[in-house]
Amino acid sequence: MDRKERLLAREVAVKAASKAGELAREHFGSKLNIQHKDERGDLVTEVDVRADRLIVDEIMAVFPTHRIYSEEAGEGGAASECVWHVDPLDGTNNFALGIPLYGVSISLSYQGRIILGVIHDSALGLNYAALQGDGAWQDGRRLAAEPSGALVKSTISWIQGHAVGKNDQGALGLRHHLEHSVKRVLRMWAPSLTWAMLARGDLHGIVLYNSEGEDLYAGLLLAQEAGVKVTDFDGNSLALLGGGTGSVSESGSGSGDGNPAYIVAAVPAYHAELLKIVQEATK
Repeated sequence: MDRKERLLAREVAVKAASKAGELAREHFGSKLNIQHKDERGDLVTEVDVRADRLIVDEIMAVFPTHRIYSEEAGEGGAASECVWHVDPLDGTNNFALGIPLYGVSISLSYQGRIILGVIHDSALGLNYAALQGDGAWQDGRRLAAEPSGALVKSTISWIQGHAVGKNDQGALGLRHHLEHSVKRVLRMWAPSLTWAMLARGDLHGIVLYNSEGEDLYAGLLLAQEAGVKVTDFDGNSLALLGGGTGSVSESGSGSGDGNPAYIVAAVPAYHAELLKIVQEATK
């Protein structure tokens, strides 16, 4: 894709995310048709489905030859070097409970690499966007992740995948260790908004344990473009898609060989210290 196409893709994604966010805001706090997606208790509402269709239609109207993976509709479109990932309502459980922490996550990969990430904070109506090599932006303001103060007195965030069970000893042990190593470990249940906080510099770091793709890629690119260092638990730099060691695959798994994603993200000034804390609990 040339720069003109990438800029058009950003415009389309921001427009689609804004429309989906507006739809969610209109129904926030109303009586919802809530269903359980699986035995883990994950929820889906009619707003998820309608927002998903809205975004897919907006993208396909401009890029009919692209492929799309969406949270609710699954895989669609033609075989293509250009692949979109869509989470139309990130934070559905919050949304259903009346907690105003929910958003939209849209990303685009080209030839196996994420080149565009868009996040919409639906409750606040804020847009975040990042083009590979072009910085991270909140509406018209360029973002730079510049937290200050000691890591031990800071707030970091924990993100875990839907497949992580309540008795996962690795997750329990690591989270417990983090709770005792820093001031506060935040769990928002809306990963895209958590990544936006990191890109703004409001958080000192994120530890991600076995997480999936649709609500991951846009946030990762946004954070990296804001100056955040992203590695796996071994300290290997993370490439966004493409396979190989230290990458996140298009299926949402970790190293490109079927392993789940385990990530430490923080600005360089704090990354080594946070990684050490994680490794103390995982080695």
